[in-house]
Parts: sequence; structure tokens; C-alpha cells
Amino acid sequence: MTAYHLGSTQEDLQDWPFDNPASRYVILEGTPRASGRIDRGNGTAHHRLGIWRCTPGAFECTERGDELQTIISGRLKLVRGDGSTEAFGPGDSFFTLKGERVQWHIEETVTKVFFTHDPDGDND
Repeated sequence: MTAYHLGSTQEDLQDWPFDNPASRYVILEGTPRASGRIDRGNGTAHHRLGIWRCTPGAFECTERGDELQTIISGRLKLVRGDGSTEAFGPGDSFFTLKGERVQWHIEETVTKVFFTHDPDGDND
């Protein structure tokens, strides 16, 4: 039996730089800094879960898997490819789809937990 975390804390987060060529991120405003931790799965797994934190700023990315996300703290606005805008804060959950191009406008440092499903296993 494989041991894994049964819960997620906000400790031991590692830097997840936006300048990684594989990330497909484009910084739109400010100097956001991201950090996180994968608690289950890895970059090539069909499923990943973990915790992610980002400081204020704005960026655009293409989602790498279908992802359920719940905000623990902070505030953000999400601008979807169709131009619709949604605001999220503590306790809010939302879903993004693999291949969806999304703009993230981080207003207050955001911490979220996430679960990503990628049936192709190429969310690295």
C-alpha cells in the first residue's frame, strides 16, 4: 500500500516559477509568484491533488487538465476565453477545463487546494 497525505496543510510549499517554458504562462500585470505542493500524483499522472499559492498580479495560462479548485484564502478574478468574468474568495469552488485559456487576476494572495484530472496524463 502506498502512503500518502490524507490532508493538506499550507506548509512546505516549493516555488513554482512562471518562467518555466513548460508552464505556458504569460504574465499580464505585476510580478506574481507561485508556490505549491503535489500531495498525490505527479506531473505525468492522470490525477493530481495539492495546494497552490500565488501573490498579486495577473497571468494567462492554458489549463492542463480538468481541475476542481477551492479557495482557502485570498481573492481573484477569472476571465474565461468567452470574456466572462467571475470573482472568487475563501470557501468558493470552481472548475476549469483542460485546454481552456484563462486569465487569472490575483487581487489578494490566493491559497487554493486543487484536484486535476487529465485522462491523457500529459499535465506535466
